[in-house]
Amino acid sequence: MMTSSSTHKKTLHSILATKLNNLTIPTTTSSSSPDHDEFDFNDVFGPTSSTNPNPNSSIFLGDPQIIHNRSHSFIGPSPRYTLSKSLPFSHDFDAESSGEEENEVEKVENVQVGKAGMGYRIGPGDFEIMRVIGKGSFGKVFQVRRRDRSVVNGDGGDGVIGDGIYAMKVMRKDTIIKNNHVDYMKAERDILTKVVHPFVVQLRYSFQTKTKLYLILDFINGGHLFFHLYRQGIFSEDQARVYTAEIVSAVSHLHQRGIVHRDLKPENILMDADGHVMLTDFGLAKEIDESSRSNSLCGTTEYMAPEILLAKGHNKNADWWSVGILLYEMLTGKPPYTHSNRKKLQEKIINEKVKLLPRLSGEAHSLLKGLLQKDPSLRLGSGPRGGDEIKSHKWFKTINWKKLESRELQPKFKPDISGEDCTENFDKCWTAMPLDDSPAPTPTGGEHFHGYTYVAPNPWLSSPE
Repeated sequence: MMTSSSTHKKTLHSILATKLNNLTIPTTTSSSSPDHDEFDFNDVFGPTSSTNPNPNSSIFLGDPQIIHNRSHSFIGPSPRYTLSKSLPFSHDFDAESSGEEENEVEKVENVQVGKAGMGYRIGPGDFEIMRVIGKGSFGKVFQVRRRDRSVVNGDGGDGVIGDGIYAMKVMRKDTIIKNNHVDYMKAERDILTKVVHPFVVQLRYSFQTKTKLYLILDFINGGHLFFHLYRQGIFSEDQARVYTAEIVSAVSHLHQRGIVHRDLKPENILMDADGHVMLTDFGLAKEIDESSRSNSLCGTTEYMAPEILLAKGHNKNADWWSVGILLYEMLTGKPPYTHSNRKKLQEKIINEKVKLLPRLSGEAHSLLKGLLQKDPSLRLGSGPRGGDEIKSHKWFKTINWKKLESRELQPKFKPDISGEDCTENFDKCWTAMPLDDSPAPTPTGGEHFHGYTYVAPNPWLSSPE
């Protein structure tokens, strides 16, 4: 016969077992560390880099965390960099006002959608969060669905703006201000409003609340080039040729608009359902005119041009170096310069001659040598013809550039996609994360982000004439 003591002990064991079964482990190690709660495209394939967040301090303190033998994007000191005050954006499609956002207590700087001041205001409540597709130092990137909304057309009639799948990049204002990255975040939004190209991800909306900035971009469901490259190991020259040509086309367009990307790498290149590549993440991009140079130390070390590392000042030629590194990695499976210690990696990039594999064609060798010239004035693409000099290289002789830029050249490889909202080509370490857009403190100095709102000029946003 069981005693009351043993019965009590059994009951306690049962309760303990139930609690252990329901035990959950938090996804972050410290709830007091706001920098790791939210997200930026730069670190989609790994945890936030351990680089010092202060841009005025040394960036080579210890070894970085390496994911797949590469470091993360970062911004270093710039002698010319100063934190700007409020500089309103000017764009034909800006429309500022404030109103109550559906799901948050704070007010949102909304975007007016519609013609002649008629329509409705858009904000975070217009988007249903579906999955996390990335996480970084400033916040998160979510796959979201645009909710159906009834609107008033320009002619006074009623209509509906339908739903759609997008990527929503959410950035914390307090982290941006703390790290002196206000100018970079403003530049990203401003540049994206000016770029329309078949191989560049399109910005559809931007808006803000008191604590966060939001960018709504096209969701590209094929995943990152990084994902496919490390799944396949290497690309054939024919496969890499189409990708490189599309990247060259996109970068040439940016340069014609006076924009330098400065963070070209496979993690920042997406692949759409048809197998075309799409350039994304303009967080380090900058507008630089032909006669100017930037002295910022920024980018991802494996892809940084020697002139950036030497602080000699850089311009658009630095992007062509990165394209060369990209091509090398596509053809060989890894960048030409790698090291687990960032300072030693820097020294290799500056001093070592690139080693070309004999199995590559002579035309590929010639292109890589041209793009990976350490002297930027001798680099392919540095001349007055710019990107056209690269397009006319013999490695691209089979490319019809007119057809390519009309998206008529079909890549042989297409990602395996089950539908418009498919995320199978994104790393499961992100897509399995909880769907929470966590709260953030209201920062001081919120005036830095005045004028952030934007609506892309889409035909379906206005009624027919």
